[in-house]
Amino acid sequence: MPDTHVPRPQAATREGGRGSARLAPARSTLALVTLCAAVLIAQLDTSVVNLAVDPIGRSFRADLATLQWVIDAYNLAYAVLLLTGGLLADLCGRRRVFMAGCAIFTFASLLCALAPGIALLIAARALAGLGAALMLPASLALIRVVWPDPAARGRALGIWAACNGLAFVIGPPLGGVLIGWSGWRAIFLVVVPFGLAALALAARTLPDSADPADRHFDAAGQALGMAALGGLVVAAIEARRAAPAALGALAIAGAALVFFLVVEARRGAAALVPLRMFRIGAFRGAVVATAAMTFGMYGVLFLLPLTWQSTGRLDALDAGLALVPMALVFALVSPFSGSLTQRIGARAMTSGGVAVIGGGLLILGLTAFWQSVPAAEIGLILTGLGMGIATGPLLGVAVAAVPAARSGTAAALVNLARMVGATLGVAILGSVFAAAQGGTAGLRLAMLLGGLVQLAGAAVAWREARPGERVVR
Repeated sequence: MPDTHVPRPQAATREGGRGSARLAPARSTLALVTLCAAVLIAQLDTSVVNLAVDPIGRSFRADLATLQWVIDAYNLAYAVLLLTGGLLADLCGRRRVFMAGCAIFTFASLLCALAPGIALLIAARALAGLGAALMLPASLALIRVVWPDPAARGRALGIWAACNGLAFVIGPPLGGVLIGWSGWRAIFLVVVPFGLAALALAARTLPDSADPADRHFDAAGQALGMAALGGLVVAAIEARRAAPAALGALAIAGAALVFFLVVEARRGAAALVPLRMFRIGAFRGAVVATAAMTFGMYGVLFLLPLTWQSTGRLDALDAGLALVPMALVFALVSPFSGSLTQRIGARAMTSGGVAVIGGGLLILGLTAFWQSVPAAEIGLILTGLGMGIATGPLLGVAVAAVPAARSGTAAALVNLARMVGATLGVAILGSVFAAAQGGTAGLRLAMLLGGLVQLAGAAVAWREARPGERVVR
């Protein structure tokens, strides 16, 4: 599912004061190549880094909590800055913000590849998350500008979204090959030339546009949201290693969350997160189910390759190949989720898809001690199937539940929930894994917990679905 903010229609542009910028066919094709290259390299980064966790740990002699930060530094920065990235694109110009994000992401990838120590690697991963939070919302916003015709825009969006699935299909085997051939640094270094190419193409092919009217930067909401989510992640990751610090972080997270709710409630419709949207059950259920979905999925992507490699069951290449069936099923099923929703209903698709993921995680937990990789593949295939079934319909439910003027905000909030779930999944399930002393015992406990969270998310999605309900403006 694309991770981005969707702009309001009829945006004012810097180049003519209208909501679109028609390009010549050749230039529009290059523009789409540029935007697709950005989402492809960002999603490739997400899909391959999990394979490198074990080699990175051995290279720097890092413990599990530190390795969790290698993944979650990116996820956390991306999650807390996602809405702000979309807002900055509207305020400052979408091409400008896209290029800034692309440059930051490319530079951060180079820093990751050259990092002499784990601390700099984690810092560079956070910087890459900032780049992605600027680059991806602006890329989808530019599609709205370049292709004003709904049919043409639909085709462009389909190609853009397909790059997400393509990245998850080719990422694991590519990462395994690169790690086996040249070590873990290669997975970051390979991004650099593609990032530079996208940056050069952007300057030549993308129009600029902005929509600054009645938009304001919510600094208080941004800071408090960052403190709340960041404190919660610190508490989850550091609970075993530094209990007093974890308790302090948890207290800060709780206080920040209270103040965040107060500040956002006072700002009303101008808030970074309009709280009134959460009054509607269908939207609330979609957000909860989306967070639960990625909580389990990212836990699998983090812990399963780590366990396979640390126990000697598979090397990096074989682990990457073993993940391909999950990604392939996800990519194959996703395009049909819309027609299936028309047949059996969004409520069954969303809650049923998340429940299927839960079943996959429970199978991974119950077969954790088995030496047979095909047994794990059953759980992975179910996980990919559930993702393919539920991802699109969850976004559709959230957007359809609110007035058209709020559709972009709804899409952005669902994608925020996606990244919050991913961040907490790596933090919490990783800590559960460590508490059980890692290995297959830790994997079993973490997967069983992740499966139960999935089933709870499915239950919430089913209970909260109320067709026809609309949020108050």
